[in-house]
Amino acid sequence: MVPAAGDRENPKESEYAATRMRFRIACVTGVFQREKRKAMSLKTRLTQHFALAAVATVAVSSANAQIVHSGIVNIEIPATTNGLYLNVVTGASNLPAGGTGSTVPGWDINPWGASGFGLFSPGNPTGGAYVITAPSTAANMAFGDLIGAANTYGSNTSSGTAAATAQWNLNSDQNLVGFRFFNEANSQIHYGWARFSFGSTVVNRTLVEYAFDATPGASIGAGVVPAPSAMALLGLGGLVAGRRRR
Repeated sequence: MVPAAGDRENPKESEYAATRMRFRIACVTGVFQREKRKAMSLKTRLTQHFALAAVATVAVSSANAQIVHSGIVNIEIPATTNGLYLNVVTGASNLPAGGTGSTVPGWDINPWGASGFGLFSPGNPTGGAYVITAPSTAANMAFGDLIGAANTYGSNTSSGTAAATAQWNLNSDQNLVGFRFFNEANSQIHYGWARFSFGSTVVNRTLVEYAFDATPGASIGAGVVPAPSAMALLGLGGLVAGRRRR
C-alpha cells in the first residue's frame, strides 16, 4: 500500500529531530563528565586534607607535644643578690617583693647579680643546674642544641668582668641557657631552657621565656617550643586546598 502524500516522512524533519537528539545527549554527557570531575577533585582535596590531619595527629603525639612552654613572660631580673628565684613548674617567683629563695618553695633557677649575671643552683640536683662549657661558665646555647643527661652542669659566676660575660649577646634576646631541675611532683629530673635578653650590659636583663620537657629524663632542644596543634595544620590544609581551587 502506498502511503498518502500527507503521511510520508519529511527527510528534513527527521534529520532535524536526530540532530536535536544528538545535541541533547551531548549536553547530558558533558554535564555528567563535568560533575564527575568535580566529585573527583573534591575527593582528592578531602584525601589531602585528612592526610594532613593524620600528620598533625602524629606530630602532636611526638616528643615535642610534651614540652611545657611559658609563653613570653618578659620578667625583669633585679640587679640584686637575690635576683629572680623561679619555680618553672608552678611559675611562682620571689617577685615583685624580691625576697630570698626560701619564699619560693621548690625554686629551680636563680639568675642574679648586682654587677654581673650569675646563675645560682639549688641543692638538688647535686652538681649544679645549668649547662656549662667550663667551671662557673654557663653556655649560651645555639637553637636546637640538645639539653639532657649528656651535658655538663654547674653554675655561672656573678662577676661582671668582660671575661665572665663574654658568652652573652648584649642588646639582644638571643641568649639561651640550658638547665635541669628536680621536679618535686614526681621526684624526677627534667630538662629545660630559658631565654634571656640583655641591654647594653648584663645588669640590664630580662627572662623572656622558658620551657621544659614534661617527660622525666627526656632531652629538649634549646629554644624549641611545642609542635603546632592538629587544628592549626588542618587549617593549613584547608588553605592549601582553597588556593588550589582558585
